[in-house]
Amino acid sequence: MSRVAKKPIVLPQGVAVNFSSEQISVKGPLGALAMAANPAVAVVEESGSLSCKPVPGMAAGDAMAGTVRAVLANMVTGVSAGFERKLSLVGVGYRAQAQGDTLNLTLGFSHPIAYKLPVGITATTPVQTEIVIKGVDRQLVGQVAAEVRAYRPPEPYKGKGVRYVDEVVVIKETKKKK
Repeated sequence: MSRVAKKPIVLPQGVAVNFSSEQISVKGPLGALAMAANPAVAVVEESGSLSCKPVPGMAAGDAMAGTVRAVLANMVTGVSAGFERKLSLVGVGYRAQAQGDTLNLTLGFSHPIAYKLPVGITATTPVQTEIVIKGVDRQLVGQVAAEVRAYRPPEPYKGKGVRYVDEVVVIKETKKKK
């Protein structure tokens, strides 16, 4: 069994977990999430914590126990605290503006980009050159951040583009005249 699967998931106050044969649902103050139950992994609730154990005799049990535990831990964290990703726009004239469920981007193209946010994701722009993407689903928050970044990834010569706040862009040296 993996080391990840051995660590129990502590349930914070106000988080409820429901089990069925088909799915596991987690409900908390920020929302609710559900995932398909894996028949090779048994999820057990005991005294305010969850533990994932492989089912004996199932070949994929050991392999999937750590994965199921990690996804469940992300669900519990999401419905209790939430997730966020911060993006930074570097470049002259690069701007972002959040209007409802649409993120309007001006990234140096001949046209503005209107990115429609999926359900459950909110975006705020505290400054015109900064985007904060928030939600309860860690995978979806990361996917939206990656899609926004993909419109204009940072280029290696001047560093212009959309980047994660903690991302380090290595600037290449330009060609020298002889």
